[in-house]
Amino acid sequence: MALPFSKYQATGNDFILIDNRQGKYTLTREQIEHLCDRRFGIGADGIILIETHPVNDFNLVYFNRDGSQSLCGNGSRAAIHFASTLGILNGSATFNAFDGAHSGEVLEDGQIRIKLNDVNEIRKVDNDYNVNTGSPHLVRIVSSVTDYPVIEEGRKIRYDSMFARQGGTNVNFVELLPDNCIFVRTYERGVENETLSCGTGVTAAALIAATKGYSSPVGVKARGGELQVAFQTDASGSQFTDIFLTGPAKCVFDGVVEL
Repeated sequence: MALPFSKYQATGNDFILIDNRQGKYTLTREQIEHLCDRRFGIGADGIILIETHPVNDFNLVYFNRDGSQSLCGNGSRAAIHFASTLGILNGSATFNAFDGAHSGEVLEDGQIRIKLNDVNEIRKVDNDYNVNTGSPHLVRIVSSVTDYPVIEEGRKIRYDSMFARQGGTNVNFVELLPDNCIFVRTYERGVENETLSCGTGVTAAALIAATKGYSSPVGVKARGGELQVAFQTDASGSQFTDIFLTGPAKCVFDGVVEL
């Protein structure tokens, strides 16, 4: 079977985008793993299928490279760009994802902005923080994230028994920088490695930074580029609404692969 696709990257987080509005394609876990393999497949952190939806402009089906599913912030930004090339949206759109309905838009400067769902709880875990931004994240503040053993420490935490009931957790290591900016590195569940950027992860990190006195919008540096997280918060500083993630997303190439 010939499968047309577009390869995207969103601050270094890369994805295979597939137009499945006619419902032609149903991918098995083995096919997902093969397509995402960087030696024997196309190579990607995940796969996104754009499908029709009865209420929203489209349905976004996201698979991590191991076949598991979750909300993907950077993938959603890539999907908005891809949907615009398909003529699904004219500037903005609503879409259904793993955790419910979202909206997104292409800004005048070409940046892609998506709206995430509200965050109503932040849990302290020893000196770290547990927050769900559509996907579960542990946030740890460190003094120098550049030198931090992200893969080794991230893997330990990701498989810690305390997170077993939720299928493990993503792990973010965050350095608080001057000028309302943070530097984030993420070990991603489902990829089982550090990625160059994680949209829901940098969002979680920005919300934790807000509890440390940072204000909206928080500038975020990742290894794959720069993003921005804007939000509103209540008087307690622990509940967040109107959460927006903004950053670039680009098509790298189009192709056809045989399955």
